[in-house]
Amino acid sequence: MGAFEDAVIYATRKHNNQKRKVSGIPSIMHSLEVAHIISTITSDEDIMIAGLLHDVVEDTDGTLAEIRAQFGERVAALVSSETEQECEHLDPSSSWQTRKEESIKRLEQYNDRDIETLWLADKLSNIRSFVASYSEQGEALWDSFHQKDPQKQLWYYKSIADILEMNFNKTAAFKEYIKHINYIWPGTFPPEKEKYKKYRQVSIDNCKLLGTGAKGDVYRYNDELVLKLYHEDTRYSELEQDIRLSRLAFVAGIPTAIPFGIVEVGSRYGSMFEMMDSNTVSALIAANPGNTEAYASIMADLAKSIHSADVFNKLPDLPKYRDTVHTWINGGLAIEDEALSTRLHNLVDQLPDSAVIHGDFHTGNVMSHMGEYMLIDMNRISISHPIIELSSMYMFYIGFGELDANVVEDYMGFSYDTSKAFFYSFMRHYLGTDNIDAVVDRAALLAYVRLLRRCYKKGRTLSDKNAAAVFYYMNRIRALLDTVDSLEF
Repeated sequence: MGAFEDAVIYATRKHNNQKRKVSGIPSIMHSLEVAHIISTITSDEDIMIAGLLHDVVEDTDGTLAEIRAQFGERVAALVSSETEQECEHLDPSSSWQTRKEESIKRLEQYNDRDIETLWLADKLSNIRSFVASYSEQGEALWDSFHQKDPQKQLWYYKSIADILEMNFNKTAAFKEYIKHINYIWPGTFPPEKEKYKKYRQVSIDNCKLLGTGAKGDVYRYNDELVLKLYHEDTRYSELEQDIRLSRLAFVAGIPTAIPFGIVEVGSRYGSMFEMMDSNTVSALIAANPGNTEAYASIMADLAKSIHSADVFNKLPDLPKYRDTVHTWINGGLAIEDEALSTRLHNLVDQLPDSAVIHGDFHTGNVMSHMGEYMLIDMNRISISHPIIELSSMYMFYIGFGELDANVVEDYMGFSYDTSKAFFYSFMRHYLGTDNIDAVVDRAALLAYVRLLRRCYKKGRTLSDKNAAAVFYYMNRIRALLDTVDSLEF
């Protein structure tokens, strides 16, 4: 027998006499179904074996060490990715939210197609079972689970769909997954996601790279078009939101290019913009550092136009950015100092939601087009306070370079000295005064909180480099909180 057959026998023995919670069928049937779903996506036997064994550690006396010895390190790693961490001293109902949040966080951090294949197969098998029971029981179905709130169940399965969509939206398994979610929770996804969709295939061979941002790269595609190519770890929903919000912002009078729609570039996705004579402001500054003051003035005028009351009145229904800022605090500062995090949470809650902000405002996201300046990367446009925008500016132009100037130079394309000169010039133009220190301190405080969170993004075990960065950022936060009693200006 081969390894797959051995895994069938091993899983069958381990799950002996176990039954599925709702349907009552033997648990091994679920394991076999997961392996079969995987076989519709890939012929990789290790992933199929992991599908057979994915519940062994969580639901039986089997161990990862045992799996590693019999089926190899790769299979064990795949099974480990699907094994939830136990929450000691809590019953499964009480720990459900924590366990699921940690699982989703791990899935995002893995950014591994093999692991994502296993997850998709497992969740599709689960939701097939949900649909069968929901068809017969309706809402009474949820009484059988540790988590009895159907909206929280939706949050979990939709979150997984959002993570997997970029890599799996063409597969039958993913389309079926979406169809079943829409059956139980109607309207969650547009129905066209359940069907085949053809995208225009394009190539970036010989295309000039104009700039790089957090979510993608911008290329000169031809004399009339610019292509924004999204990074592979970008969620498909973010790409769709970027296009939707760009169109909404354009109608509201924000200077932004309208994307045509989604195109494919190999295994990645992008969107086209019509901009004939275009370049990023970052590229213009890099080519003409002596004109930094002029570009700072242009960027300040653009920021003020976005933050104006007129735009706010036209776009009052945008998402609020406040929750994102609280996430920054919880993701780092709360780990280091609970009292300081509580204080900063309160300062953020006191900020009025008084303006539209871009959410990722920097010179790499502004294109010069025939003498006009237009924003791209609109997927974070939201309602907040301008200090949030300014804090991002501080992070991009000052904070990133304080511990390593090369970070700014690689990201922006010009020197750290030019970056600092640009930021302080921008602030003087934006505020209309040379007296900018108090506002800069407020922006810096939030920027360091965000930078602190970045150090913890891959978990609480810090590298030596990140540990040193945390020490530096905490000292800056403490010093600034001694002088900052409000974030408003």
